[in-house]
Amino acid sequence: MVRYLGLKAYGKVNLALDVLRRREDGYHEVRMVMQTVGLYDRIDLCRREEPGITVETNLYYLPVNENNLVYKAAALLMEEFSVKQGVHIRLKKFIPVAAGMAGGSSDAAAVLFGVNKMFGLGLSAEQLAGRGAKIGADVPYCVMRGTALCEGIGEILTPLPPMPQCRILIAKPAVNVSTKSVYEKLRADELTAGQHPDIDGMVEAIRQRDLMTVAAKMGNVLESVTVPEHPEIAAIKELMMEAGALNAMMSGSGPTVFGLFTNPRTAMTAYEKMRYGAGSRLARQVYLTNLFNRKNT
Repeated sequence: MVRYLGLKAYGKVNLALDVLRRREDGYHEVRMVMQTVGLYDRIDLCRREEPGITVETNLYYLPVNENNLVYKAAALLMEEFSVKQGVHIRLKKFIPVAAGMAGGSSDAAAVLFGVNKMFGLGLSAEQLAGRGAKIGADVPYCVMRGTALCEGIGEILTPLPPMPQCRILIAKPAVNVSTKSVYEKLRADELTAGQHPDIDGMVEAIRQRDLMTVAAKMGNVLESVTVPEHPEIAAIKELMMEAGALNAMMSGSGPTVFGLFTNPRTAMTAYEKMRYGAGSRLARQVYLTNLFNRKNT
């Protein structure tokens, strides 16, 4: 009987993000290339004999009830399988919140994995991903992890070969962005051809393990909404490029910016500039990490 599990919930970046159209049901049809990164939240699951779900976090402003995605994930499986025992969830956040890195979705995915294992529910990764779609569009990808093409509303996943390893500099300015608000403001039908990233070209570059072409084909149509409202995003991108990034871009709906670096020393120098130098006026949270391509085990 598993009484305790310690889990890591890894963040993601969008190497490319395109929005094709707004569907009649209000959702947007997207094509994205997603990549897991080494920055993660820590989640501890503790089995209890008393029924119910309790949550604690290291951030005072996060909900600890059914409004937290980790609670929703646990409740989804425990109600479906009539689990009589309870679980306590301890969440320690490191992934920036409301930042375009799928932190909440990754936390939910980790809890789905953990509850499945703790209570012996016997669900496969595909079955967990299918249930995760009820919680959020990014949850199925966060169950799968790695390098992937995501289509539909994000739930249609095609695994890709691991992207060539490099260093990733992550910087989040001192603002939060609502994904829902960004999509509501996006005028997908008014985007020009030049604003749409070459998703197929990026997928082929990944298959060819051509990091330079991957970087060259980075693009995110949501920048057309978020960057004008938060000019510090453009300033962070410019600083990363000046510091030697192959390319730099906003992840998801923002405001987090990431840059790709092939030279570890150059990446460290850029990190120091962003953390302690000129970038410290622009970014509140700064991390230097790697790509992550291992699956849930």
